[in-house]
Amino acid sequence: MKIRCALTILALALVSACAPKTPDPNLQIRAAVASTLAAIPTATVITPPTPYPTPTPFDLAGLFCEYQFCIGHPPEVAFFDVSAQQNPAAPSTYSQGILAAYNSNLFIQVMWQLAPGAKDSQFLLDLILDDQVDTRTGSLDAKLIHDMNVLYTPITAAATTLLPNGAAASWNCGDRVFAWKVYTPDTTSPQALFTNAIDRFTCNNK
Repeated sequence: MKIRCALTILALALVSACAPKTPDPNLQIRAAVASTLAAIPTATVITPPTPYPTPTPFDLAGLFCEYQFCIGHPPEVAFFDVSAQQNPAAPSTYSQGILAAYNSNLFIQVMWQLAPGAKDSQFLLDLILDDQVDTRTGSLDAKLIHDMNVLYTPITAAATTLLPNGAAASWNCGDRVFAWKVYTPDTTSPQALFTNAIDRFTCNNK
């Protein structure tokens, strides 16, 4: 009888030892929290500041520099090469070229031409003015700006009814002659736009 009882107790102990155990919910929660925390990306390491060169004396927003000259323009428009657009095989060069910039409220054109020894820029002013659509409305104003003889005239424009006013100018720089023209919806903007353009104008000579 004692042997039979002992065997029964031993069998119960073995069965209870082999039965599957219910996982501890606390351990499951801790494991889930740990895996969630591990999945969170670590904060980006802040890199030390990079030394940059000292800024140029010009505000680069609204400054066109190419073909060995720079000229100011409103930052909301950008110049494109008209010569290259008309003929990709013959883009603008140092010797000659045409640029334009525009939006719904503004049109600007810049032209230049190699003219060594030229003292008068009026021939290029006459060229940038289109007899079909441009009419001079005031006297030709001559000024010395940055050691350059600058000619300036207000105009009216019939190219578009949205931009009926404007101005044109020309000047010599080195061995080239430059001309500039603008169309605007009002009569007050052209002078300010030209001042911004010519004040920031520089050119290099070959």
